[in-house]
Amino acid sequence: MENDVFLKFNSLFEIPKDLIYLDGNSLGPLPKGAAKAISNVTHNEWGKLLIKGWNQSGWMDQPETLGNDIASLIGAKRDCVTVGDTLSFKVYQALASAIQIAPKDGVILSDKGNFPSDIYVANSILKQKNLPPVRLVNTDSLEHEIRKGDVSILMLTQVDYRTGYVHDIEKLTNLAKKEGIVTVWDLAHSVGALCLNVDQHDIDFAVGCTYKFLCGGPGAPAFLYVKPSHIPKIEPEISGWLGHEFPFKFDLSFVPASGIRKFRIGTPPVIQMAALKAALAIWKKVNMKVFRKKAQDITQLFIEEIESLGFDLELISPRNPSLRSSQVSFRTRYAYEKMQALIDHQVIGDYREPDIMRFGFNPLFNNESQAIIAAQKLNFIIKENMWKNKKYTKRKLVT
Repeated sequence: MENDVFLKFNSLFEIPKDLIYLDGNSLGPLPKGAAKAISNVTHNEWGKLLIKGWNQSGWMDQPETLGNDIASLIGAKRDCVTVGDTLSFKVYQALASAIQIAPKDGVILSDKGNFPSDIYVANSILKQKNLPPVRLVNTDSLEHEIRKGDVSILMLTQVDYRTGYVHDIEKLTNLAKKEGIVTVWDLAHSVGALCLNVDQHDIDFAVGCTYKFLCGGPGAPAFLYVKPSHIPKIEPEISGWLGHEFPFKFDLSFVPASGIRKFRIGTPPVIQMAALKAALAIWKKVNMKVFRKKAQDITQLFIEEIESLGFDLELISPRNPSLRSSQVSFRTRYAYEKMQALIDHQVIGDYREPDIMRFGFNPLFNNESQAIIAAQKLNFIIKENMWKNKKYTKRKLVT
């Protein structure tokens, strides 16, 4: 631990003492700098400048300023990422744009491991356009389906939210390109966890949220990446006033802005943007290759510790570290109850239907010692039947 290059980051986060937080893959903890940034916006900018803050504090430029910060994390060129709205909006924008530029007619292909919300959004667009619904296949059938010749768009989430399985983004994108297929990648569980390079891999569109590994805060705005050569070809499906070339002329006719700004819709969420900016400042200091290796080591240790206990916890995350993101998932009976008991014992993971205990690891605030202690506490809970307490059977709204 003395040589842990990430120890210097631990003190940057607001995590209660003696709590082991293994749910940063769902909601990252509060960066202390974000709390200060929010206070500055509310007291000094909004509080003292009032509406002058839009000009004097650079509020209006936040979507592109932060977009360029995220671009460095996903391997994108500058000025092709914008930040704002929710991930569902960004999925909608990306897919609607992909339909516009797709070189051939065909179905939209995805796999059954994709995040359900992405499928809901996609099918709502397709229904409006009288197009067939998304074709959902098993993950191991994707390559075969791509080669069938009737696919126009490949829409995938790189990391399976349940298991942590990592799609080979380079291989699948290259295969899609050979078939004339446009690619849309959801990087919600990838950014801040994996080494990414959307430019090198020639990805067409990418989206993601910023409240998971990036620690932007609950409800933090999402991002949209558009391959630079596509931007001039696309007329945004949702035309918002801040995507107008001259928004403060208040024209009744929409004239799209040049560049990535045309994909802006509404007013930037200034306070949330300030929190995200502070969080992203941390990531500028992180070597993602070293980070990725550290996460692999911690998750591998956690798997070994859990499996040494001999309980009925079945590993459903890939055993191969290169195929596994920064999370570990186990299938077990009474998974919900066991997780609630574990949370009561100061180890926070989460539960996913129907029987999955899920643990996320972020080396910025998690380490090997915590992985061992978390396994020991789970051992105690199961061995002593702590999870059988009736209070753990009542389902909460958020699991």
